[in-house]
Amino acid sequence: MKISLNWLSDYIETGLGADQIAEILSDMGFPCEGIEHLDNDVVIDVEVTSNRGDCLGHIGVARELAAATGKKLKISDIELDELDKDVTEFAGVEIAEPDLCGRYTARIIDGVKVAQSPEWLKKRLEAIGVRSVNNVVDATNYAMMETAQPPHAFDYAKINDGKIIVRKARPGERLTSIDGSQCDLNTDMVVIADTQGPVAIAGVMGGLDSEVSETTTTILLEDAHFDPVSVRTTSRSLTLPSEAAFRFERNVDIEMVDWASKRTAQLITQLAGGKAAKGVVDIYPKRPEKKEVTLRLSRLNKLLGIEIPCEEVLRILSALNFKPQSKEGVILCSVPSWRSDVYREVDLIEEVARVYGYSKVPTERRIKIEVVPVDTRQKLIESLGTYLNGCGFYETINVDFVDNFVAELFSKDDVKEHLAVKDVSRKSANILRQTLIGSLLGVLKTNLNAGNMSCKIFEIADTFVPNHEQGDGLPIQKTKLALVCDSDFRDMRGAIEGLIRNIDREAKINFNPAELIWAQTGAKIIVNSRTIGTAGIVSKAVKDKYDFKDILPCAVELEYEQLSALQSGAIEVKPLPRYPAIQRDLSIIVDDNIRWADIIEAVNNKATVELENVQFVGIYQGKGIPSGKKSVTFSLRYRDEDGTLTHQRVDGFETDIVESLTKSVGAVLRTA
Repeated sequence: MKISLNWLSDYIETGLGADQIAEILSDMGFPCEGIEHLDNDVVIDVEVTSNRGDCLGHIGVARELAAATGKKLKISDIELDELDKDVTEFAGVEIAEPDLCGRYTARIIDGVKVAQSPEWLKKRLEAIGVRSVNNVVDATNYAMMETAQPPHAFDYAKINDGKIIVRKARPGERLTSIDGSQCDLNTDMVVIADTQGPVAIAGVMGGLDSEVSETTTTILLEDAHFDPVSVRTTSRSLTLPSEAAFRFERNVDIEMVDWASKRTAQLITQLAGGKAAKGVVDIYPKRPEKKEVTLRLSRLNKLLGIEIPCEEVLRILSALNFKPQSKEGVILCSVPSWRSDVYREVDLIEEVARVYGYSKVPTERRIKIEVVPVDTRQKLIESLGTYLNGCGFYETINVDFVDNFVAELFSKDDVKEHLAVKDVSRKSANILRQTLIGSLLGVLKTNLNAGNMSCKIFEIADTFVPNHEQGDGLPIQKTKLALVCDSDFRDMRGAIEGLIRNIDREAKINFNPAELIWAQTGAKIIVNSRTIGTAGIVSKAVKDKYDFKDILPCAVELEYEQLSALQSGAIEVKPLPRYPAIQRDLSIIVDDNIRWADIIEAVNNKATVELENVQFVGIYQGKGIPSGKKSVTFSLRYRDEDGTLTHQRVDGFETDIVESLTKSVGAVLRTA
């Protein structure tokens, strides 16, 4: 925001130089970007944060300086030379979208003569980088740079029936803006229309067909309040930036719309002649409630770390127009309409601090740093990452948004049920993901294209699932751990089992078959009788969509909260075995649908204390194995802690296990 000191002096006499004013504004949160010395004027360029739209005009800046310096703010009364006719005889206004247009005012100024602006006005506008057009347009620009409220002047003769309708654009409607841009409108955009069609894009730019020209004699003056998000979306969608849109996006003062309109009308009549019709058409569907915020002095002093006297706090808040009322250490403030950024106690504390002066906050030569232990959550995340790194997995970080096709592949819900953002800069990949697997498969594909084989990756991040029970409530946000690899599923299962036992050494882990929308073979991961996640080999649909030709990826997704709920007991230390073990390999032929879990259960039914470990070796199907059957090979390790085992005893153990396998899963011992 460029500030002309000559212009600023119309509203406040500080008696200070440009450098001093720049320093004060910087201390109050408006850093100086530069100072330019012109003929008979000085321009200060300050940065205005997006929540302070009220300071995008000279009056707002003057208001801040008045609070900081104690000088008086000068705002002259507005007087209009009016016609005998009422404004309602000329114009009417209808707001069809009250949620997107909170207020709309219209004034009629008749008898204007469009010409060049006087030199003083041209110089002020040019000093802050605004090009002079004609006296009417310059008056509206001057008013905008003065009040931070963007007005717009229509040629009244070009408004059909004198009727203004604020509505959404209709399919197929187009508009040529005053800068010559051809705008294809969509049904999410708000337009200013007459009875024939759009004449302006609300809050962004007027139309070429209704602009003020040398033949204009009557003005319809608009001053309004439009929804900031709607204006921002429309401006970016049409690639049509403007000074007006810049201000509407940062929220204009809805209560001051009529005053700003009256001030603009005054400027037009002073510069271009004419008279204003009596009154104003003011459509104000939903007047906002007045905001009141309380401030506790004890909280202010604790948060700032300094003692500020109550009298000084009251002075500062009064200077900022908060109308404070103090009672027993609590100050009740009425928030002025132009301060839409203030709605909490801490906001008032910030106001006091920046006017009082951050330089008055004491500093010490030594900084005290308190070292605190890593919290439980971060500690577990680091532990999970370290373990997976040891298994050959690399961590990835992805954005929380996915494309429509990813949402469709990994969820039974319709894409419209997913949470999404409307952002014209993100025309695709704007759906908040409900699972991490889709993003990881995309990373896997990128690595495969780059020749990175083999590829094992994981991610720990949040997922977002709509909360259907609460309707429009906040989504269910869950942290999950997902893994994807291009190797055998047994490698993935081994990594998961090891990961879980790294947290709980005695955990009982089962992979139970389950139907998963994204997997051709899926399973639920059950730990200690509780489901903590899912695993599977991706389906043909997923494989084809990601164009995986020579691999069949597998994936796992675990709920972080369930992992953190696992607790390991005390570590038991055992001496090294004194006696040797005997290891036997068994190959059995079973039906193709027999699960490894069924085999383990049959083995455990007849297992003795000497059976130390059961290890899966492999599966074979082919020559020598009947159709519909498979050969499963596994290894059994036996050890006796009290003495050396003999092969005769192990033969007996093995015979019992084979009998159990035959009875439970119909196993036949494979001998060749």
